[in-house]
Amino acid sequence: MDKNRIKGAAKEVSGSIKEAAGKLTGNDQLRAEGAAEKVEGKIQAKVGKAKDAIKDALR
Repeated sequence: MDKNRIKGAAKEVSGSIKEAAGKLTGNDQLRAEGAAEKVEGKIQAKVGKAKDAIKDALR
Protein backbone atom coordinates (compact mmCIF):
# COMPACT_ATOMS: atom_id res chain seq x y z
CA MET A 1 0.00 0.00 0.00
CA ASP A 2 1.37 3.37 -1.01
CA LYS A 3 2.18 5.74 1.83
CA ASN A 4 0.09 8.47 0.15
CA ARG A 5 -3.04 6.42 0.77
CA ILE A 6 -2.33 6.26 4.49
CA LYS A 7 -1.33 9.91 4.81
CA GLY A 8 -4.32 10.97 2.73
CA ALA A 9 -6.73 9.04 4.92
CA ALA A 10 -5.20 10.57 8.04
CA LYS A 11 -5.47 14.06 6.57
CA GLU A 12 -9.09 13.37 5.64
CA VAL A 13 -9.94 12.40 9.22
CA SER A 14 -8.09 15.40 10.61
CA GLY A 15 -9.95 17.68 8.22
CA SER A 16 -13.28 16.20 9.24
CA ILE A 17 -12.50 16.83 12.89
CA LYS A 18 -11.47 20.44 12.20
CA GLU A 19 -14.57 21.00 10.10
CA ALA A 20 -16.84 19.63 12.83
CA ALA A 21 -15.09 21.70 15.50
CA GLY A 22 -15.52 24.79 13.37
CA LYS A 23 -19.23 24.09 12.95
CA LEU A 24 -19.71 23.50 16.69
CA THR A 25 -17.88 26.66 17.71
CA GLY A 26 -19.21 28.83 14.90
CA ASN A 27 -15.65 29.39 13.66
CA ASP A 28 -16.03 29.68 9.88
CA GLN A 29 -12.29 29.87 9.29
CA LEU A 30 -11.64 26.58 11.13
CA ARG A 31 -14.55 24.95 9.28
CA ALA A 32 -13.15 26.09 5.92
CA GLU A 33 -9.64 24.90 6.82
CA GLY A 34 -11.05 21.53 7.79
CA ALA A 35 -13.01 21.22 4.57
CA ALA A 36 -9.93 22.11 2.52
CA GLU A 37 -7.78 19.63 4.44
CA LYS A 38 -10.38 16.94 3.88
CA VAL A 39 -10.29 17.55 0.12
CA GLU A 40 -6.47 17.47 0.15
CA GLY A 41 -6.62 14.14 1.94
CA LYS A 42 -9.03 12.68 -0.61
CA ILE A 43 -6.77 13.77 -3.46
CA GLN A 44 -3.65 12.40 -1.77
CA ALA A 45 -5.39 9.08 -1.13
CA LYS A 46 -6.44 8.86 -4.78
CA VAL A 47 -2.85 9.53 -5.89
CA GLY A 48 -1.71 6.66 -3.69
CA LYS A 49 -4.42 4.41 -5.09
CA ALA A 50 -3.32 5.25 -8.63
CA LYS A 51 0.32 4.49 -7.76
CA ASP A 52 -0.75 1.12 -6.34
CA ALA A 53 -2.71 0.36 -9.51
CA ILE A 54 0.30 1.20 -11.68
CA LYS A 55 2.58 -0.98 -9.55
CA ASP A 56 0.11 -3.88 -9.78
CA ALA A 57 -0.21 -3.48 -13.56
CA LEU A 58 3.57 -3.60 -14.00
CA ARG A 59 3.89 -6.88 -12.11
